[in-house]
Amino acid sequence: MPNRYSIFVLYLLAYFLSYFYRSTNAVIADDLVRDLNLTPEQLGLMTGVFFAVFALAQLIIGPALDRFGARLTTASLILSAVLGSFLFASTDSFLLLILGRGLIGLGMAGVLMGSLKAFANWFPGERFATVSGVFVALGASGSLFATVPLESLSNILGWRQVFIWGAGLTLLSSLLLFGFVRDTPASQENQRHKEQQGTLLDVLRNHRFWRIAFLNFAMVGSFFSYQSLWMGPYLQDAQRLSAATASQLLLVLAAASVAGFFASGYLTDHWGVLRTMISSSSLFFTVQLLLALAINQASLLYLALLMLLFGFSGAFNIQLYSHVRKLFPRYLIGRALALTNLFGIGAVSILQWFLGVLIGRSALPNGHYAPGAFRGLFLLTALLGFTSLIVYLSFLRKTEPKYK
Repeated sequence: MPNRYSIFVLYLLAYFLSYFYRSTNAVIADDLVRDLNLTPEQLGLMTGVFFAVFALAQLIIGPALDRFGARLTTASLILSAVLGSFLFASTDSFLLLILGRGLIGLGMAGVLMGSLKAFANWFPGERFATVSGVFVALGASGSLFATVPLESLSNILGWRQVFIWGAGLTLLSSLLLFGFVRDTPASQENQRHKEQQGTLLDVLRNHRFWRIAFLNFAMVGSFFSYQSLWMGPYLQDAQRLSAATASQLLLVLAAASVAGFFASGYLTDHWGVLRTMISSSSLFFTVQLLLALAINQASLLYLALLMLLFGFSGAFNIQLYSHVRKLFPRYLIGRALALTNLFGIGAVSILQWFLGVLIGRSALPNGHYAPGAFRGLFLLTALLGFTSLIVYLSFLRKTEPKYK
């Protein structure tokens, strides 16, 4: 008989893989460019396809979670990531690379939202912030693996073999979810029919949802665009660091994000979601301004500090889902969470591609990029972020929301 903790662990394995897949290209970008002769625009597009498919899938994942449950929806989708990982590892065609990356994105698209939907059923509402923070913190160890360990494995086995082994683990994760997870405790089975009520329009008509979605767009979009792709080139080209040193700083960023995910749930439970999100997002967007000003003149210690602050504060984006959880009744949770995720992951897809277009204009003959180009990237995302924060500040006129 499954319990809430065994279900937590099984979803955690799937989320580890999701985080790993979304973060890999920041480390193997040079290998992809060298082996496949990719341009900056192609690299940004190919990486962004993961997030584009991931985002668009939320439109069907939300209703599916509320209608069919987290177990069936999540485990079924994961199977497409198995196929995508094998395809990505075995082709030299740019179009097939995009297809493989897209299939991986589709397969991983339901993992976090499926997990949060399950936790909303298995854990009391007042523990949702802490549970979700701890879950994402542990799952984010996938991004830790996608730094120095991935670079070492890629050097030993080659990046293609890494993805083949990843496909095997992904298949195992799907089978475990199919076989050992239940959507709700036995005591809630008679409430399942209510999960099919409501539509996406019920979420979209709530004006408070849009304030959260805009901040999620800015935070998640810039956080993962940099962590999963453009922070590596920034460190190597704008700061003139070696690939090994850049990987170590990316490890600092990833480790700090894990700490941030852990801390976010605790602080949200003690400070409230409004105060926590306003403080953390202000710090996150300020760090982006500091990174823009640090071009060509930052010490290694200062860069390590900025990576730490970027990772720690950016990780608090997960608590926007706690805010959504408080705004909507249980039968709309799947739809509300998935639509929020659509804006966040959709932003990653858009920004990864758009930043690639901008930086591609400064490409140098040696395959690197002009350092000054990165200043514009960080200024752009910081401006977007502070604008979204101003919109979110309208919540200050309201009382702290309660769980429904």
